[in-house]
Amino acid sequence: MHFLLSGCNSRAERLPWRDNLFKLLYSRGAIERASTPHQRPPMCQLLGMNCNTPTDIVFSFEGFTQRGGFTDKHSDGWGIAFFEDRAARLIIDPQPSCSSPMANLIKTYPIKSLNVIAHIRLATQGVVSLENCHPFVRELWGRHWVFAHNGNLKDFHPPLDGMYSPIGDTDSERAFCYVLQQLRAALSDFTAAQPPSVDDIFNALAPIVKSIATHGTFNFCLSNGQAMWTYCSTNLYYIVRQHPFINAHLVDADVAIDFAEHTTPNDRVAVVVTAPLTDNEVWQKMLVGEFTMFVDGQPQRAEL
Repeated sequence: MHFLLSGCNSRAERLPWRDNLFKLLYSRGAIERASTPHQRPPMCQLLGMNCNTPTDIVFSFEGFTQRGGFTDKHSDGWGIAFFEDRAARLIIDPQPSCSSPMANLIKTYPIKSLNVIAHIRLATQGVVSLENCHPFVRELWGRHWVFAHNGNLKDFHPPLDGMYSPIGDTDSERAFCYVLQQLRAALSDFTAAQPPSVDDIFNALAPIVKSIATHGTFNFCLSNGQAMWTYCSTNLYYIVRQHPFINAHLVDADVAIDFAEHTTPNDRVAVVVTAPLTDNEVWQKMLVGEFTMFVDGQPQRAEL
């Protein structure tokens, strides 16, 4: 699927003076913050996409990036990773996403993928720097693994055996290294030539992530390009878009799209976010403690 933004306020049809006026009124409080309807939590923002056919994330990313310093205060960097089979294309930037030239490039250069993870940072641990931007990427069983975290893990300093080590100084990257270390140990009989199934991974991951969650807030998205695993510690929502597709309108930007014009009846896309991206669709709030696996654009397994 390839999504083009439509409606009177698509990027192609926007007038610069309208955007500037909107930003001026917004900054002075004349326009209410888009986060108000959903009581957006004061922490990092997650965005994940899992599909059954390669799809670009332009529409969701358009609204998501506005939360990085424009409609919200998450201005300590951002990043996005697109899977292409076993490898992931990673883009990270310590600048606010709402004004990042790199973010604007992604909005105008659609990259199709079956699994995408994006993150907007509000620093709680670690300085604002490139190495502390999510998502983080490591290799396991001959594949890239991508991880992004929303929350704050207190007093979390697990022993790491050296196979995976943090580059930055965040609790998030430390948790990612520990997850892969424990996952590799739990499934030690598997190799890159004979990797575990996504169900094997789900079963092994569940106790690992639940133990980490005892240290604080641990909302995350994780993918190896075959599936996407998520954990809800406090706030995480998802939606499955499938036939019959409808028109959707963003919360954080006056942009709409008619999905029916850009899809086939067989297409299915699951989108996972910290707070709903649209104001006219029904988003499912995950339960606290819910661990979920998305495959082919829908939740396949979940447990508390």
